[in-house]
Amino acid sequence: MATVHHRRRLSTAFSAVLFLPLLLNAVVHCKTLKRDVKALNEIKASLGWRVVYSWVGDDPCGDGGLPPWSGVTCSTQGDYRVVTELEVYAVSIVGTFPVAVTNLLDLTRLDLHNNKLTGPIPPQIGRLKRLKILYLSFNNFKGEIPKDLASLPELRYLYLHENRFTGRIPPELGTLQHLRHLDVGNNHLVGTIRELIRIEGCFPSLRNLYLNNNHLTGGIPAQLANLSNLEILHLSHNKMSGIIPFGPAHIPRLTYLYLDHNQFSGRIPDAFYRHPFLKEMYIEGNAFRPGVKPIGIHKVLEVSDTEFLF
Repeated sequence: MATVHHRRRLSTAFSAVLFLPLLLNAVVHCKTLKRDVKALNEIKASLGWRVVYSWVGDDPCGDGGLPPWSGVTCSTQGDYRVVTELEVYAVSIVGTFPVAVTNLLDLTRLDLHNNKLTGPIPPQIGRLKRLKILYLSFNNFKGEIPKDLASLPELRYLYLHENRFTGRIPPELGTLQHLRHLDVGNNHLVGTIRELIRIEGCFPSLRNLYLNNNHLTGGIPAQLANLSNLEILHLSHNKMSGIIPFGPAHIPRLTYLYLDHNQFSGRIPDAFYRHPFLKEMYIEGNAFRPGVKPIGIHKVLEVSDTEFLF
């Protein structure tokens, strides 16, 4: 019995020895997709020395004992590795938007915020069909916000604040079924909210809408109440005018409403003061009738530069 048992162990060991090269072969051949390798190396060339020092080797997903490039996240799909996240923020990279990024077709997260990038966002951005999160804030991007962003069906978070965008916010963004957060504050945008929400059934999932510090005109349309998931509406520091309609007071989960520093007039409907969730309503810097009161306790925030560091 001992001999039989010994032979079984030898057989098992022998099978393992035969199988080991197959395992190693599978690992070795799980290469990064050439498309992504080419794209990342083009990005590396365009971004310059600030990322080169941390992007060592030819394979962005890591190879031959080298780790993945800093800020690059990969995942395995079938026999290949693909790049799914690219985060290159707060390193003062300059130049235009690296168009090679739009060849990373499996990207779900793109973060280039807090750099010194300029120029327009290319229309090829619409190729990134799996993108869920897009951080481009705190740069010097200019031109119009491309309507091609509406071609990103999975997009949930879009951060474009603190740039130099001009023109109108494309209403096509309202067709994004999963978009929860849209921040285009601190730009040079024009137009009206009525134009932005003119597509029927628009912005069905939107919770946070930041339009502050732009050059928006017109009033607050009653149709804004159709954005039934809205929680934060930030309209401060624009050139909006007119009276406040009662419709938006019936947005069920409206929590923060910033109306300050515009040209609104008249009185604010009582429904806003009876709203069960509305914690803060800023109204200063307008032409409201005497006696119109804000909601909530408003404190001026004092933040130091260190709080913006990552």
